[in-house]
Order: sequence, then structure tokens, then C-alpha cells
Amino acid sequence: MAQPTLHVGCPMWAQRAWVGRFLPADTAAGGELSAYSRLLNAVEGNTTFYAAPTPATVARWREQALPGFRFVFKVPKRITHERRLRGVDAELTAFCRLMAPLGELIGGFTLQLPPSFGPDDMAALENALRQRPAAWRWSVEVRHPAFFAGDGRIALDAMLRRFDVERVLLDTEPLFERPPTTDDGREEWEQKPRLRALREPITEQPIVRIIGNDDPTVTAAGVAVWTPIVAQWLRHGRTPTVFLHTPDNSGTPALALAFHAAVGQLVHDLQPLPSPPPLSSKAQGSLF
Repeated sequence: MAQPTLHVGCPMWAQRAWVGRFLPADTAAGGELSAYSRLLNAVEGNTTFYAAPTPATVARWREQALPGFRFVFKVPKRITHERRLRGVDAELTAFCRLMAPLGELIGGFTLQLPPSFGPDDMAALENALRQRPAAWRWSVEVRHPAFFAGDGRIALDAMLRRFDVERVLLDTEPLFERPPTTDDGREEWEQKPRLRALREPITEQPIVRIIGNDDPTVTAAGVAVWTPIVAQWLRHGRTPTVFLHTPDNSGTPALALAFHAAVGQLVHDLQPLPSPPPLSSKAQGSLF
């Protein structure tokens, strides 16, 4: 039986504030992915939501990422938000073809849909899933309240099961647990949806996105809720991916490392994370 694997990561791999704290002090701008992939084993591909990369950029990502690393790329917002999945078959195919050189490093593609995308749009979603390039894993993140209870949730989950597509389990409850005290926290309150967190995966490869608070203790408590849930998934043979967010993301690598370690206390044969290089040539320093 394969060794249980938990992928953990952050919403980005390049934040210069991490250099010297989580990434080696000599990490050059543009080289963060190489160091990040030796610390954590997954990342949200948020950059592709805003613009498709060039082929040269994709090739550079392939060179930098450690084997075993996984990108979960968001489909460009032109497809999900501007076109609302209407008439996008060719664009989806072109986007996947662009990313294909990454090969086994692609953990999947996510259709992150706007809050206005509701039950009346189900036919467009079904058509997009039917026409999607099926060589990769796919997930869908919805934000319309109708998809979180009753007939709307039942219909969406049934469709996703039919196509073997995962529902991103978005947890914003830690974010809204306590009012923000920082500008970054207030911005998150305005942008993120206030929805009930769902914890039942659709497929064998669940994806969880946890949005923390600007109070670290509130964030830690919210993340801890997921530890036994993810451990149970692993025991049942699932391969989950968990992404940790906070309003400023300054400490999310530490959150991801701590979460993986906590799950490892419950799943003793969990595959370890990579061994990160020293923070400096003189001493390892402290990640926390």
C-alpha cells in the first residue's frame, strides 16, 4: 500500500518577507519556487487566475520545482468570471496545453467561480466539465450560498460526483470568527465569502482552503479543527491537499509545516515533507 501523502502549501511561493525566515537568505528574486518546493510540497497557482504565463515561464517553473511537488492552478478569470464558463471549450483546452509541460507536477486545475454564479448557471458548469481536458484532476470552488445547503448543494455534489471532480472545501470560518484589527484583515473581510464550511469530500483527492484571521490564536484554532479530519481521510486512503491562508500571508509557511506535523502525529507513516536547505550558510535558524 502506498505511503499516505498529505500535500500542504500556501497561496503563493514568492513573498520576499519569507526570505531569511522560511527561505534561504540568498534566495534571488525569481528563484523563490526552487527554495519553496524544498520546504513545502504544494502551492496554489493563483498567478494563473489573473493572467496565463508564457511558455518560457512554465518551462522555468518545471526546472525549479522539486520532483513530488504539486501545483493546483486556478483557471484564468477570463474563463470563470468574465465568460462565466460560456463558450470556453477552446480556451480551457489552450490553457491546459500551455501548462502541460509541467507534467506530473500538476496537481490539478480549479474553476473558482464568482459569488453570482448560482443554480441558474449549472448548465454552463456541466458543459465545461463535460468538455474539460480529462488528463488532469479538476476541482470547483463555488461561493453562491445556494450551493451550501438543500437542493442546491445536493444537485451540485451529484454533478461533481458524476464527473469525478472535487469540490474545494473553502473554510472562511476562522477569518470571520473575530473582527479584523489590521488593514489586511479588513480587506479579507470585504473580499471573502461568509459561508458555512463543508467538510465532506467528493473524491479521493480532497482540496481544502483555510482562510485564517489576523489574530494568530484564532487562526491556529481554526486550522486545528481540520487535523483529525484530514488524518481520517489519509487512513481511508485519500490523498488530500490543504492550503493555508492568512490576511497578510506572512507566516503561512509555518502554519503549513505545523499542520503537516500535527497530522503526522496521528498518521505515523505519513510521507515526510522535503528537507529544506539551511536559511543561511552558517546556521539553520528557526522556522517558527
